[in-house]
Amino acid sequence: MADTRRGVAILGIFVADLAFRAGRMPGIGETIAGSGFKMGPGGKGSNQAVAAARAGAPVTFLSKIGKDAFGAIALDTWRAEGITAEVTQMEEQPTGAAFIYVNETSGENAIIVVPGAAATISAEDVEASADTIRSAAVFITQLEQPVPAARRGLEIARAAGVTTIFNPAPAEEFDDAIYALCDYVTPNESEAALLTGIAVTDLASARKAGDALLAKGVGTALITLGEAGVLLHGRDASLHIPAVNAGPVVETAGAGDAFNGGFAAALARGADPVEAARFGCAVAGLSVTRPGTAPSMPSRAEAEALLEATGT
Repeated sequence: MADTRRGVAILGIFVADLAFRAGRMPGIGETIAGSGFKMGPGGKGSNQAVAAARAGAPVTFLSKIGKDAFGAIALDTWRAEGITAEVTQMEEQPTGAAFIYVNETSGENAIIVVPGAAATISAEDVEASADTIRSAAVFITQLEQPVPAARRGLEIARAAGVTTIFNPAPAEEFDDAIYALCDYVTPNESEAALLTGIAVTDLASARKAGDALLAKGVGTALITLGEAGVLLHGRDASLHIPAVNAGPVVETAGAGDAFNGGFAAALARGADPVEAARFGCAVAGLSVTRPGTAPSMPSRAEAEALLEATGT
């Protein structure tokens, strides 16, 4: 019988990104002048949904938002991107928001996230979307919504034979039983260090952290290394995949989401893990040349053209 699973199901949160550009962060009690401000759609899960949709995958997004102005932005965003929103709107809770500081010179960022309504996502809420998860080729979740919800989503997907991706961001304590539910776990350097106790400063230390994640039960550790690319670390092979340079860096916020969304979309259409990781690097490489998080995500055609142009 043919496998009818298709596309990507994503459990996560939406927040309205409030991005401020300045030369540095102010100290406590200090006010400084900034050089720019922009409001737009964000949240790791929603960003990954936009990235995957623009990369050509059918996407369903599972979450909660408020019935407010930020919630309207969320619905408009998903409608414009062709994302199916399996989302509850709450009267008594606001839609999430994020403060994003962007260094006007380097593009590096610091972020504070308030999930709002999405903080109430429960394992029971996820269970209600079990059929959606089971019908996807790939399921991905993060840690901006409560851990029990992420775990239940991974359990449902794993039981159904759906490829599972766990992006443990922002890193926090969780039951080690989650690791065995993950075909891929995708931390960045700091997240990998927090999860394993191994400082990730180069490829050798990334491989040690990868070994620690494999020992916890992960299928494959996929550690993102910023401008150094990614490490695809499995039990049989460990491959460093370089970053794809698309031009000067404007803003790094959303780069990890770009990679995860691109990687998931490529896996969903049948790419092997190496090909999918290269595609994810191209999506991320393009995203950092543009301001914003969700708005910075490139199309599949743009990512494929970059890979062809750079010979990667």
